[in-house]
Amino acid sequence: MTSRRMRLFAFDFQGPAHLSAGLWRHEHDRGSQYTDLRYWTEYAKLLEEGKFDGIFFADNVGYHDVYEGGFAAALADAAQIPANDPFLVVSAMAAVTGNLGFGLTGSTSYEHPYALARRFSTLDHLTGGRVGWNLVTSYADSAARNLGTGRQVPHDQRYDMAAEYLEVCYRLWEGSWQDDAVVRDRVNGVYADPSRVHPIDHHGRYFDVPGIALCEPSPQRTPVIFQAGGSAKGQRLAAAHAEAVFMNAVSVPALKRQVEAVRGFAAEAGRDPRSVKVLQMLNVVCAPTDEAAHAKYESYRRLVSYSGAMARYSGWTGLDMSQFDPDVPLKHVKTDAGQTMVDLFAKMDPDKNWTPRDIAEFIGLGGTGPTLVGSPGTVAEELIRWMDETGIDGFNLGHAVKYQDIADFVELVVPELQRRGAMWTEYDGSTLREKLHGRGVRRLRADHPGFGYRRATSPQALPDLQPAGSY
Repeated sequence: MTSRRMRLFAFDFQGPAHLSAGLWRHEHDRGSQYTDLRYWTEYAKLLEEGKFDGIFFADNVGYHDVYEGGFAAALADAAQIPANDPFLVVSAMAAVTGNLGFGLTGSTSYEHPYALARRFSTLDHLTGGRVGWNLVTSYADSAARNLGTGRQVPHDQRYDMAAEYLEVCYRLWEGSWQDDAVVRDRVNGVYADPSRVHPIDHHGRYFDVPGIALCEPSPQRTPVIFQAGGSAKGQRLAAAHAEAVFMNAVSVPALKRQVEAVRGFAAEAGRDPRSVKVLQMLNVVCAPTDEAAHAKYESYRRLVSYSGAMARYSGWTGLDMSQFDPDVPLKHVKTDAGQTMVDLFAKMDPDKNWTPRDIAEFIGLGGTGPTLVGSPGTVAEELIRWMDETGIDGFNLGHAVKYQDIADFVELVVPELQRRGAMWTEYDGSTLREKLHGRGVRRLRADHPGFGYRRATSPQALPDLQPAGSY
């Protein structure tokens, strides 16, 4: 039994399939309903019934077109394409829930910070403070081509851009509007006091943003910052800015090393290491008994598509895996697109000569995260062990069969985790940040770099203004 509460997010994608290759063909898979708003509202209610902290939407503004030199294999297996915009479904999901959080992926490479800051402020208002931003730098050359930049910016430069991007957003969210800027004074005809709204006057290497934020302060002001970078640059950025870090280690020892590294970097950055919550990507195949769970897992494995898995892996790494014999060991290769994904298998088991087929079989169910298979008791015990032995705070839970695997988890595993005291039975705190850090923590912590951009409430104001809400 663990003494800490397990944080749980459902890991999903606004398309018919996400990380699992070929599983959209399963008779119980509901991925084809991704364009139906009722599917997503039903899913949101399921997750809230299961007391999940939130749903985390991956996204990619490009598509996989590396394998065999094109996008045919990706389209054939719905390998993260088609892909709708996840931002647009959140309001509907929030309207049918009261506590579920929403993590949304936003790229610092292809959307201007001024526009993205507005989108997150809007959603933070409409959800009552339940949104988070998964900061990504993007990796696909297809995104660069279609969004007008031609070719992908080099890896390290993308992270330098991301650091400045964050500075712009912090200035907009934390420093432009004072807490008391909105006065809604009907007598004097003043909605917002101009003396309490300030231009951010940002002129940097990559961005010029001189003006004021478009939105008044939202419940969290800054959305919860998520990050999943596995490279050295990514880890440093996560340690400095992330409030929650997603990891995809394949073993307990490997995860423990990653957790210690990112929290060590956080301490070097002047932050409380424990304030950086760590969520491990993981898939669960469960059934009432261990035997039934393993039988289900084997039925899943039979549906895995080699070309679908390779379309994904080729897109992640920038390597066209069709040039390699499926059964000949793959040598370590340097790539600008997704070095983390290339390194993963070399580091996972240095004594094993990984072949493309080995990789396809591994990632075919749920991507690069490990898969737990078993009864509710077996799964719960293993989840708790991962937490206790690594110091993580919870999991980003993927799936093989869309909707059904999470529904099985809610029905079978959640009650077992609650019985063991590892999951809450009732939500505590309304905002997403409170779910990570505790009731009352709605804004950035004082040791977070974004806190330094906060503008104190000023005693200066327009004369004779009435307080907000006055008539």
